Amino acid sequence: MSEELIALRNCRIQNKIKTFFPELSWEFKKGESWLVIGPNGGGKADFVKALAGQLSFVPISGSDGDYKNCFEKNVAVVSLEEAASLIEEERNRDESEYMDKEDIGRTGRAYISEVLGGSSKKNAPLPEIAWRLETMAEVKLCGVEKILDRGLRYMSTGEIRRTLLCRALLSGSKLLVLSDPFAGLDAESRRILLEFFTTIVSKQLSGKEDFPHIILCMERFHEIPESINRVVEFRNKKISFCGPREEYEVLLKKEEEAKAATRESEKTAFLAELAKIRSESKAISDDINSVSVPDSLIKFDGVNVGWEDHHVLVDLEWEVKKGDHYLVRGPNGSGKTTIMELITGDNMQVFREPVYLFGNRRGTGETIWDIKRQLGIVSYRLHVEYRMVGGTDLQNVIISGFHDSIGLYQNPTDYEIAVAKAWLKLAGFAGRERESFGNLSYGEQRAILILRAAVKSPRVLILDEPCHGLDENYREKILNLLETIAETGTTTLLHVTHDPSEVLPCERHVLELHPGETPMYKIIERNV
Repeated sequence: MSEELIALRNCRIQNKIKTFFPELSWEFKKGESWLVIGPNGGGKADFVKALAGQLSFVPISGSDGDYKNCFEKNVAVVSLEEAASLIEEERNRDESEYMDKEDIGRTGRAYISEVLGGSSKKNAPLPEIAWRLETMAEVKLCGVEKILDRGLRYMSTGEIRRTLLCRALLSGSKLLVLSDPFAGLDAESRRILLEFFTTIVSKQLSGKEDFPHIILCMERFHEIPESINRVVEFRNKKISFCGPREEYEVLLKKEEEAKAATRESEKTAFLAELAKIRSESKAISDDINSVSVPDSLIKFDGVNVGWEDHHVLVDLEWEVKKGDHYLVRGPNGSGKTTIMELITGDNMQVFREPVYLFGNRRGTGETIWDIKRQLGIVSYRLHVEYRMVGGTDLQNVIISGFHDSIGLYQNPTDYEIAVAKAWLKLAGFAGRERESFGNLSYGEQRAILILRAAVKSPRVLILDEPCHGLDENYREKILNLLETIAETGTTTLLHVTHDPSEVLPCERHVLELHPGETPMYKIIERNV
């Protein structure tokens, strides 16, 4: 039981150009089930990339350094980053503009079959086994039977993550690295994943070698399966804890008790600094909100959306008035993101449906810039688009929020620069203004995009799973920020989340989606 599976002794993490982690020693032995945890930017993401072969573990010269990995080149990673990269790839393969119909891209069936003898080439015939996927235990375990013939681009965040998991499990990889796997999943998907994790790990710990080993990576110590018995924590590019789960839980309890004593004072200081920044940047928000709009900000007047024989929204009647902060919830694939993309104009079906924004029906003469001027947006789609221009520095990402652009294509004013620096300092990015967005961890990128959306105090702030990938520190700051923005009375929130702990007190209105039922939605008033 003491046989080493991975052994790092005095190693660093690097690529051909740069060292990402200066020194590291860690062992993974049979009989161990590991949790990798730590704050955004602490080094956890670099460690996962090295496990996946995207970076290298290299013994430090002049030391007794050594590196052993029996999983090398036999690792599959399931993460928010991998999901985003897959969507980027699908967009690059999209040939809709050259066809007389929409190119749906690869289906889940085709994508999973690529590891079963299929080809990744466009329009390549599927292997015979592809038509038997529904019978496979791995497909059932991941709960993807009903979405196998859906295009990857049309899957919800939760659905595409489960598809990635199914492909990884069928790939024959000996090590699966699951990074923040519960993020964005509904209750049923979380149950499926927890059952999957418990089943696989229990079989491995019982000595069954035909099942893969699993390393779980999380931003927060939240929903940790009981089968985890070891924890390694990364902070400031160092291992800050490595040992039994029980010892880590004791350490966390002490840290939480210490933090509780200063939480209120830190929150007060954060909100005071936020108020100062918002006051100093009032000129920009006043200019953006100078156009008069009616109390009815958004109205869906019997909206139907779908493709082929798949119906996403059916006869949706919904109105958002100024100050009606809405929580939007429902299972994965129920249409939450579709609703948000109809509002932002990222779903082209908006132009054939009775969707009204700020009193005007979409498609009656307004430009996309007229609409986006009034909106702040945090979404998976926006995150993917910004990753595709990842060379933009953090300061310019924030400033681009004033101009509703992906990247910045004009010279910023001194005023915009000052405001951007103030927001970055507020969120803990002081001194990092010129750092590339693409070099940040996924969670840090998400925090920057939230600042970008909030910086102009928009009429409507659209938040589609905004806390994806955020550690406890960023998550607490962001939720305080959003609640404060709601209290100003100038911005109305539309918030999609599956995590009950992220629901804000101001969100007294709920749009709840029930796919397959008639009607397929309910509008509920919350008692807070």
